[in-house]
Amino acid sequence: MTRSSGYGSAVGMLILTIACCAAAGAQAQAYPARTIRLILPFPPGGGTDVVGRLLAQKLGQALGQQVIVDNRAGAGGRIGAEFVAKSPPDGYTLLLATSSVMGTGPALYQKLPFDMPRDFAPISLVAYTAYVLVAHPSVPATSVKGLVALAKSRPGRLTFASSGAGGAAHLSGELFSAMAGVKMVHVAYKGSSPGVFSVVSGETDLMFSNTLPVLPQVKNGRLRALGVTTPQRSALLLNVPTVAESGLPGFEVQQNYGMLAPAGTPREIVGRLNQEVAKAMRTDDTKSRLLADGSEAKVSTPEEFEKMITVEIAKWSKVIKQAGIKEE
Repeated sequence: MTRSSGYGSAVGMLILTIACCAAAGAQAQAYPARTIRLILPFPPGGGTDVVGRLLAQKLGQALGQQVIVDNRAGAGGRIGAEFVAKSPPDGYTLLLATSSVMGTGPALYQKLPFDMPRDFAPISLVAYTAYVLVAHPSVPATSVKGLVALAKSRPGRLTFASSGAGGAAHLSGELFSAMAGVKMVHVAYKGSSPGVFSVVSGETDLMFSNTLPVLPQVKNGRLRALGVTTPQRSALLLNVPTVAESGLPGFEVQQNYGMLAPAGTPREIVGRLNQEVAKAMRTDDTKSRLLADGSEAKVSTPEEFEKMITVEIAKWSKVIKQAGIKEE
């Protein structure tokens, strides 16, 4: 009697398990069945907005469903990221995150309303933007190697501008100083444009800036480009060597854009989105449209993306600790 009852219970559980798996598979195959929201954690008009709207358009065409862009700005991207982290893991609410949300932010802020990457399912890298180290023409250095030598001969006298304490430009300067073994003075401004202007005017000596805003000044000679921060040269400045190849091996900084879903999103959905992102970002028209805005396409597997997030957090945590940077 007991044996028969146990056998019947086991069979029932097996049938239930098979039914659940079949339902899950059917749900993944049917995805997407309605509109998808792509959360951009920054205001309209910036680099994230440009990349996000292009991605939404391409994904919508590939998936056969509308992908709407939802700008949820505030707190350096943390508001939008928190919204996605706490959304249902069904593939209908996605996040386009930047390096400040995925790497430098988690490294700098001790208390965040989400855990990166535990609360997210990485889908794919999407694109990246290079930074370029620029100097005022009066700075007597024409290469990264020359700049390192100059900084060592003038400890604490060279100044580098940034768009604000704890931001990418600031941390790039601190990483450079640590790797080169030099001491430079950080000068924070309220935004990228005032920082760039300070170098153009000679108020400060150097800055790590997004490529596009300083491109006109580099071309007209008002700024000197010493090196780009990515492992490979920028398509916008092919004649400018990388910082790594021109005197500081291993130096690498870039603004990455990546798409994530809430943790627990089914693997089938993550895989489908990964495939479609890869296809969309590899087309010639996508590449040309990104380049016009100073970005370049860059895709990955979910596993590669997750590893990159972990490495970036560890890297910037070390830089922040060595530089004594405190969250504001």
